[in-house]
Amino acid sequence: MKKPGTLLCLALVFLTLSVQAQYHIKYPDAIPLHGEWTFALDLADRGVAGGWYRANITQNNRQDKVTVPHCFSADPRYLFYTGTAWYRKTFAWKPAPGQRVLLHFDAAYYLTQVWLNGQPVGTHEGGYTPFQFDVTDYLQAGENLLAVSVNNNAWKLNTVPAVKDNDDINGSFPAWINYGGLTRPVYLTVEPEVYVENLKIEATPDLAKGTSTLRAQVRVRNASKQAASPKANYQVRLDGKVLSLNWKTKAVSVSAGQTLVLEAETTLTAAQTRLWGLDSPTLYQLQVAVGTDTMATRFGIRKVEVRNAQLLLNGQPLRLGGGNRVIDYPGMGSLEPDWLIEKDFRLMKEAGMEFQRLTHYTPSEYFYDLADQYGMLIITEAGNWQLTPNQLDNDTIRTKFRQQFREMVERDWNHPSVIAYSVGNEYLSEQPAGQRWTKDMIAYARELDPTRLYTFASMRLNTLPKKPEDEASQYVDFVCTNTYGNHARSLDHIHQLYPDKPILISEWGVRADAAAGEAGQAQHISEVMKEIRKRPYVVGAAWWTYNDYQSRYYLTNPNGYRPWGLVGPDRTPRLGYATHQQEMAPLTVEKVGFQPGGQGVHQLRLKVTARNDFPAYPLRGYFLETPQGQVPLPDLQPGQSRELSLSVSGFEKSLLLKVVKPTGFVVLTETLELK
Repeated sequence: MKKPGTLLCLALVFLTLSVQAQYHIKYPDAIPLHGEWTFALDLADRGVAGGWYRANITQNNRQDKVTVPHCFSADPRYLFYTGTAWYRKTFAWKPAPGQRVLLHFDAAYYLTQVWLNGQPVGTHEGGYTPFQFDVTDYLQAGENLLAVSVNNNAWKLNTVPAVKDNDDINGSFPAWINYGGLTRPVYLTVEPEVYVENLKIEATPDLAKGTSTLRAQVRVRNASKQAASPKANYQVRLDGKVLSLNWKTKAVSVSAGQTLVLEAETTLTAAQTRLWGLDSPTLYQLQVAVGTDTMATRFGIRKVEVRNAQLLLNGQPLRLGGGNRVIDYPGMGSLEPDWLIEKDFRLMKEAGMEFQRLTHYTPSEYFYDLADQYGMLIITEAGNWQLTPNQLDNDTIRTKFRQQFREMVERDWNHPSVIAYSVGNEYLSEQPAGQRWTKDMIAYARELDPTRLYTFASMRLNTLPKKPEDEASQYVDFVCTNTYGNHARSLDHIHQLYPDKPILISEWGVRADAAAGEAGQAQHISEVMKEIRKRPYVVGAAWWTYNDYQSRYYLTNPNGYRPWGLVGPDRTPRLGYATHQQEMAPLTVEKVGFQPGGQGVHQLRLKVTARNDFPAYPLRGYFLETPQGQVPLPDLQPGQSRELSLSVSGFEKSLLLKVVKPTGFVVLTETLELK
């Protein structure tokens, strides 16, 4: 994030603090363009020809007022409109020499065209990744007009995501709603002429020595008219204190109008190294100064690897529950204000959803910030959903996917919570086109970020392949399988194919409106967990879905929702939510004795056991929350048990206990009888 600085601009009185506070922006000195915009539908797609981007077009009362970020598909006035819509906003500005002004969109769905003061600025395709334009030369003193057209007619044959290009009447459905609009923050930043475009930090621990190595890559843009020799100064903070480090750097020169990457490396001593983990998510801050410009990012030091069909974090095997979160909320569509992200994060964390591919596209970055801060493992995925073989080989689709994948990676590559990237979901991975796509896209992705694991979600592994080379999972670091039924047979078959690869069940579940209803959904969780616990090579199981969502996919209910969620559309928990929390808790608590005492003071003996099957990971810093206060729990390795005694006061017949993580999340709730 940029360091706050003096901005030579007018006050931008249109900014409303209440709107600004609802959406997280990574740059603290950003100038949000939130608040009121004018809005118009372009039903005939005549806006460009009609010059709707010009300041002198006829103004009348036919333009509505909307609040950006805005999802027009969820706005009752434009419900599920598909096509082009226009947003316009005026703001005051005072240009200054020696500065560059960047216009940022954290996301806009799907095809976006931008004009400033009647001049075309640029175009972007893709609905969930950030993009920006240098608008310095388009700004003028005084009032400026920003016009943006957004077209959400995204489910086409050559878009990403795309509808299928087959002729089967049963085969071409959009899987999720094409929620359109300026759905994430729009803002300006002011930079010097030589400025930092992006910053990548690779933090690698030496688990044996306890030390770590940092490698920084700083992408510097020289927007001036002469060559520059930028030098970077690096500062690392831990707990607010600056660490004393020696950086190895090289002198470089960058030509006018060009971009280069500065590289630097340093080593942290054992005393300076604290590992990032699920329950100890230690974060550092790296700040880089290049000339008068600065950029900062948080990062964590951790090692993620796969070995002998296990997933290891910092050398410790992990087996974790997970979930798939669809960006959808009643009345808001794909908007993600901070309060909703925080609510979803807590509900998922407390349901034992610790390891997940969140969805088939990239959520707001604030969710990843919370995952970094409180501990969660994430696979992030770009929008290849069930592309057909012809589409997988299509050069246009491949180019668009690479662009969106790169935008996703360059946004997320410093998040310690992101341990893997996925190159798609449910394509025909046993066919030659599926094999080519997987091999090629993983190779491309490794060039962007070789520090992560790579995978994709397969629906073809459950029965089809006879040999490992028959299916594209031969190219992944760990297998992701979408499995709905016959779990034991499917998992055994996959393990036989790839005995050295860990398996994540990237999707499993049953709808809440199936024949057995919500009770059947809860029972399904317990039944499948019995099979998962028998198979140590299953390192994760991500429920489809955490929340109900709207869709046009077949078998969607008449109300527009697909009730796969453990919580409803408004996040009301179902019966299955409590069952999932119970099954995914990493420990059990049982009463082993109760001794009544005089004057209402009793002794309760408990046995606390860290699960050794699923989920399973080391427990440190957990505590019990009781009506009498907090009781620390002993640190436990998977399979270890300890007994402890509690003093219980009062004459209640039962006692409510909560097991709480060191990060403050309740992972287990038990009611014990006092007798």
